[in-house]
Amino acid sequence: MTKRALIVDDSRSARVILSRMLEGYGLKVDPAESAEQALEYLRQSRPDVIFMDHLMPGMDGFQAIQAIKSNPDTAMIPVIMYTSQEGELYVSQARALGAVGVLPKTVKQIDVSRVLYQLRLLPERREVRTQLFRASGTDNLSTAVQVETPTASSPLEVEVALRNVLGPALKEHASELRRFVLASLEAFARRITAAGKPAGTPAATPVEPPPPPAPEPLLAKRWPLAAAVAALALIPTIILAILYSRTVDADRETRELKQTTARLTAVVEELQAQLATVQQTAKETGAPATASAQPDQTAEVVPYGEAPLAGARLERLRSLLDDLKAGGFRGKVKVATYVGEFCLTGNGIEGYSIAADDLPAKRCDLYGNPFEDGLSTAQRQSLAFANLISTIRRQTGDALTVEVAYGGRQPSVPYPPRETIERLTAGEWNKVASMNNRVEFSTEPST
Repeated sequence: MTKRALIVDDSRSARVILSRMLEGYGLKVDPAESAEQALEYLRQSRPDVIFMDHLMPGMDGFQAIQAIKSNPDTAMIPVIMYTSQEGELYVSQARALGAVGVLPKTVKQIDVSRVLYQLRLLPERREVRTQLFRASGTDNLSTAVQVETPTASSPLEVEVALRNVLGPALKEHASELRRFVLASLEAFARRITAAGKPAGTPAATPVEPPPPPAPEPLLAKRWPLAAAVAALALIPTIILAILYSRTVDADRETRELKQTTARLTAVVEELQAQLATVQQTAKETGAPATASAQPDQTAEVVPYGEAPLAGARLERLRSLLDDLKAGGFRGKVKVATYVGEFCLTGNGIEGYSIAADDLPAKRCDLYGNPFEDGLSTAQRQSLAFANLISTIRRQTGDALTVEVAYGGRQPSVPYPPRETIERLTAGEWNKVASMNNRVEFSTEPST
């Protein structure tokens, strides 16, 4: 019997990605754009599992779970939360309301399969292997064993293995070709030399016959063939010389690029250290209590796959607001989020992830930030962030306000030129992208 799944999410792209994953396992998927629409659907149908987003317009995911679990007709349907929220506290809240699990918003194929196996919506792996053995029979045991689980190799391992196998064979083939060409040239030279020797002296006769016409030298007839053979012998040498020259140039340019990246990193670290020193000095001298011509500004990087206004960025904002309150600051705190363009591997169905540091940058599947692009304005702000802003508003009124803005793709550190991407690694590119994927905090005193 076909299993059914209900996906509740106001994001169309998120619904499509998760639907394709579930349909790949043979489940029939029904979508719902809001919690209200999902509750209306449950009055008529009973899915085998519900995937529930948290932040949605109107009724949120937690309220929807409470409504589902309070209805005896739907209380036994397992509900899986999948959201950008994180932390043990959030997971505990979700489980307390009746959710059987929590998946990240950037859900992966392995996470979905694990949940489906745990909910017994897919047959156990052992059952599948048992059916294979029974169908194959005793005589075909080896065939059944081969069907079970093939060993997967990464593209990098396959490439290295092919190079190790084909490299010596190509070198041996080139050597054999050179030996063959040289032997052919020597054979042609011997034949030409033998053909060019004068014929033996004829027997003496009373009347000396006229001399025969001089034969045309064979060298004049066959020199184009000899030249072509010589050219073929030189082609592998020329190709090898060109490849070696290009390799040396690429290595030199790669070293120069790495040195430039190291210098750039050192400059950024020095500027950050100077900024921290200035902030500490201003804090010790009570500078937040006085108005300044230029606003103070700091930045926090956001790791790929994390909500901008959560985690370390939230703690940084909390500390900044506490310092401003203690110093009697009156004015505005501006919070701006910016997006970095990362080198990623994966696809739109199974999801994208940060590429390995040693992967050549030209082999990245995507340059961008699909995780950030898929977030709505509300999803960029965690629940803890909203609670902090509400608390500050109650404590200070209009004396201290917080303004949130989305800056988009405005890099603070320039990306390497695209023409140098052939010589870059994913780690070198993502080092710059991580600096640009940031949250900036600035203060603006009231006049």
